[in-house]
Amino acid sequence: MLRIAERSSVRVGLGVLALVAAVNVAVAGGPKDGELALPGNYVVWPKFLSEVQRPDAKQVREIFINLTGVKAAHGQPFPDGTQFVMELYKAKADGDKLVTGADGKLVKGDLAKVFVMGKDRGWGGDVPDNLKNGSWVFAAYGPDGKALAEDFTKCRACHAPLAQKDFVHRYDEYFEQQHHGH
Repeated sequence: MLRIAERSSVRVGLGVLALVAAVNVAVAGGPKDGELALPGNYVVWPKFLSEVQRPDAKQVREIFINLTGVKAAHGQPFPDGTQFVMELYKAKADGDKLVTGADGKLVKGDLAKVFVMGKDRGWGGDVPDNLKNGSWVFAAYGPDGKALAEDFTKCRACHAPLAQKDFVHRYDEYFEQQHHGH
């Protein structure tokens, strides 16, 4: 009789250990930079910002935000589960000169790269302190949807100074646009 009780308690004990291990993996794990999947449906997500002009980089950018991220309020961090997808288009050029449309904006050429930025609890914990961006992680894809081996320290170094804005560029611009109903 004692043996059955011992086996049951061992089984319960192992079950609890497995559960604790699974919870720890979920919290401490998560994708690392370069492992965040490209969401297949991001083009139907709301636009975070559209036609972002980057003449310095010879790019036009389209940035999408998922429905979790849209719930954020100005002055607050984006909620866990937020994802951004940023399409980088080459700006059309005529020789060395960038082409602008009638509206004065750069004209979109070919899609060059697609970046994904996502956050969730416990993500980004493997990153050195000087490059931590909260719990955000990054990934990059070619126009064909294939993962690119980017130097994500560049992403992190550029976003790191924006701790007050949840490490998100154009944070205020986004919320001002939302406030004005554009």
